Amino acid sequence: MTLNNVKNVCCIGAGYVGGPTCSVLALKCPDVKVTIVDLNRARIDAWNSEKLPIYEPGLDDVVKKCRGKNLFFSTDIDDSINKAELIFVSVNTPTKTFGMGKGRAADLKFIESAARRIAEVTTGHKIIVEKSTVPVKSAESLKKILLSNCKKNTSFQILSNPEFLAEGTAIMDLLNPDRILIGGEETEDGRAAMATLASLYRRWIPEEKILTTNLWSSELSKLTANAFLAQRISSINSISALCEATGADVDEVAKAIGTDSRIGPKFLKASVGFGGSCFQKDILNLVYLCESYNLTEVASYWQAVIDVNNYQKRRFVQHVIRKLFNTVTGKKIAIYGFAFKKDTGDTRESPSIDICRYLLEEGAQLHIYDPKVTRQQVTADLVDSAVSQESYEESQGLVHVCQGPYEAVEGSHAIVLCTEWDEFLLYDYQKIYDKMLKPAYIFDGRKILNQEKLEGIGFHCEIIGKNFS
Repeated sequence: MTLNNVKNVCCIGAGYVGGPTCSVLALKCPDVKVTIVDLNRARIDAWNSEKLPIYEPGLDDVVKKCRGKNLFFSTDIDDSINKAELIFVSVNTPTKTFGMGKGRAADLKFIESAARRIAEVTTGHKIIVEKSTVPVKSAESLKKILLSNCKKNTSFQILSNPEFLAEGTAIMDLLNPDRILIGGEETEDGRAAMATLASLYRRWIPEEKILTTNLWSSELSKLTANAFLAQRISSINSISALCEATGADVDEVAKAIGTDSRIGPKFLKASVGFGGSCFQKDILNLVYLCESYNLTEVASYWQAVIDVNNYQKRRFVQHVIRKLFNTVTGKKIAIYGFAFKKDTGDTRESPSIDICRYLLEEGAQLHIYDPKVTRQQVTADLVDSAVSQESYEESQGLVHVCQGPYEAVEGSHAIVLCTEWDEFLLYDYQKIYDKMLKPAYIFDGRKILNQEKLEGIGFHCEIIGKNFS
């Protein structure tokens, strides 16, 4: 199949990956019809509205330029599959919550469901592209399902094309990626399918950034990339604890080691911990994969990256409690930021969830403000994170989601900053200080605030990795 034959692309899954990825594809390939499908009617309705279901800088502009022209959002999955020559599978692959591999292995039920749907309705030749993050050898399972259920005169080629997007910069990452990775079978048909997909990306991405590998290398590269990035965060966070104990400044340490060309400066920003939909999920998947191959020591090594991340969150809360005279029971704590990072409304695995849960278990009253996270999302996340339904019901009266930053601090004992939103730098902190009980504390879990300026106002300012003691 050549590029001239690819006139219709279907993406199954209208989430954080499928939506932005295929919107940019439509922008850069105006002669290709791109249809993003999903079973969730409310989500598709949101994609067709003025308020998109996800917040991502630049996404609104891309969608508005293409929607209704060559970019469409639909629940008519069967028709879109049947008309497409190339199908992206971009469904959720959450961590299993029960059974073998619970808490570590990826749950592939949505991948299997998509494969069976494709086999059921499709005719002719299709290129099926794994966009979801999947364990190694998932393409083999996908192929078995398709071949066992497809109609006569139907054929498939399966490719792996993992995403390497960072939420908050996803559109820029798509427009100017570090690399595009395409894995396929090492056969004539496999190489032809890889060339077809590569031809679409060449519309805006230089040839040297498009890498081709075998299927298994491509699938494993995604897990490995996220594991290495998370490892750097846990590494610098472990050093932040040592800095606090010795009087060193973790920013100065990070700068010193970051100038080494063998190390580099990226992902050496100490914080309260990493979150998001990928890092923890993918590392746990990697741990389970290693254990499945009886690589116990390798599994333990990667598990330690998760353990340090959890330790950092617990350590942060323990410090808050210690500074507030060893109790937060009945005290009002303002939480600044609930998303796992700035420039996104995504709260999956957000450090803020665990921090809030730990504080609630101590009886604190939480007044939470985040510029992009809804009250409903905060409530849902705290319900899911509760140790039990009983513990959540006990804490219900302790949680208040606020509409603005000044409302959140009225009569509070402390501010706990969990997300590095730029707007947090622009607030009138004298006004905030005047609204708080004294002594007024700020605990900066993202190292973004000006400690000297805040202490000049009168705050007790605690910066993670610097002056915790």
